[in-house]
Amino acid sequence: MNALKNQIHSHYQIGKPIFAKILYMKRYLFLSTLIGTAASLNAQISSKQLAGQLNTVTTMVPFLTITPDSRSAGLGDAGVALFSPDANSVSWNMANLVNAEKRTGFSLSYAPWLRKLVQDVGFSYLSGYSKMGKNSAVGGAIRYFSLGSIQFTDWEGNPTGNFNPNEISAEGGYSTRFNSKFSMGVNLRFIYSNIAGNRVLNGISMKPGFAGAGDVSLLYKTTVKVKGKEDGLNLGLNIQNIGSKMTYTDKDNRDFIPTNLKLGVGYKHEIDGFNKIGVYADINKLLVPTRPSYLQSYRGGDSTISGVKQIGSGRDPNVGTIQGMIQSFYDAPGGLKEELNEFTLGSGVEYWYMDQFVGRAGVFYENKYKGGRQYATFGLGFKYQKMALDVAMLVPFFKQHPLANQLRFSLLFDIGALSDDK
Repeated sequence: MNALKNQIHSHYQIGKPIFAKILYMKRYLFLSTLIGTAASLNAQISSKQLAGQLNTVTTMVPFLTITPDSRSAGLGDAGVALFSPDANSVSWNMANLVNAEKRTGFSLSYAPWLRKLVQDVGFSYLSGYSKMGKNSAVGGAIRYFSLGSIQFTDWEGNPTGNFNPNEISAEGGYSTRFNSKFSMGVNLRFIYSNIAGNRVLNGISMKPGFAGAGDVSLLYKTTVKVKGKEDGLNLGLNIQNIGSKMTYTDKDNRDFIPTNLKLGVGYKHEIDGFNKIGVYADINKLLVPTRPSYLQSYRGGDSTISGVKQIGSGRDPNVGTIQGMIQSFYDAPGGLKEELNEFTLGSGVEYWYMDQFVGRAGVFYENKYKGGRQYATFGLGFKYQKMALDVAMLVPFFKQHPLANQLRFSLLFDIGALSDDK
């Protein structure tokens, strides 16, 4: 059961005990394994866990970190420096949309989620864009995450009613090109999370959570000569979800949303007129404070003075958003080694034939002490006239993974071409 708990927490990135609690209210089996402290919404990691180096960085609304589309899902969750950007670049790198080949387009994606555990949880994503001349573009996207139907219970297991938890985010962005190589984009995002409705759970008054956030993205596009041919080289950066903290209860109990730094590189080589290949790699880091290691009292448990836990190593996580972003680079209680463990790597390769058929493969790696998400990804794509279909599958590196054989589906449409035909 402990192994199952770690898998769910790490691979689904459940950052709040109340969120985990809702999952196994639906499945009573998880009630005794996933709730550490139901009376508190601030997930505190014990000193004993820290001594064993297990110290994952947790946040509110982790659905914002789910890879939304099948193309990047097939590339090991890499996408900040893609060639041939499409509507899904609204979330990956808004600055890249000025390089889109089509004038207007939109994409629809869906992923049945955690089907190894439940059957009615799903993630949906809709995005679209329109270029405004050669040097600017606008775009928007909506994410919707449904947890299906959940039966709430009290501590004795008595039913207290059904509910359909859901989370949604809506965003809009603008990108502009400064010159032939450099472009910039900004996004504004509204986040809504309703995981318990307006009710009281075991003495805790719950309500939906709201937050506002923004992204800042950059892209540098150039070419390099290799054996007489000019290959493409992209360098991308995206700082996502810079915004307010969030709560499901009182305003004094607010926690970080997943502010994230993405750095990526993309390389494209045309083998001949029919074949080309792209190689991509992304490095990610949550710009959120790491839980510190607390001193232990002689009676057992964390040492406190006037009700305040005493930190043995690390930094106080109760800081503002900007301070938290800066502090996230040096606050790990394990020092530099632990800070380096907080970086994740996603990389992949895609092969195109006649710009119609594409195969993809990738690898995602996260340190075992920071979540342990480690898996391979595979994808296939097909373009037909004004439409494209992409499918991706996740294959974990170990057994009993809750996301084993996870599938994603994406449909892309070239609206501009449809208008031209009309």
